[in-house]
Amino acid sequence: MMNLFAVPVFDATVIYEGNELFKGRGSAEQWAQRLTAEIGVATTVQKVGTGWVLCAHLDGADCQWGIYGQRIKRING
Repeated sequence: MMNLFAVPVFDATVIYEGNELFKGRGSAEQWAQRLTAEIGVATTVQKVGTGWVLCAHLDGADCQWGIYGQRIKRING
């Protein structure tokens, strides 16, 4: 399942294993707060390779979000 959120992401990114991720922890934490407000579930950040992803437990699954085309995109779960 691919969830996209409409707010544009204009932060520095890195590509790791084919996924576009946040380059900095601070930026990822700001987006985690926005995602928490959007989905109503506590969201954290986690270092993955050379970048940062947003993480939450949603609909019974552990999920991670990265970036796709300047939007927040669920990359697993």
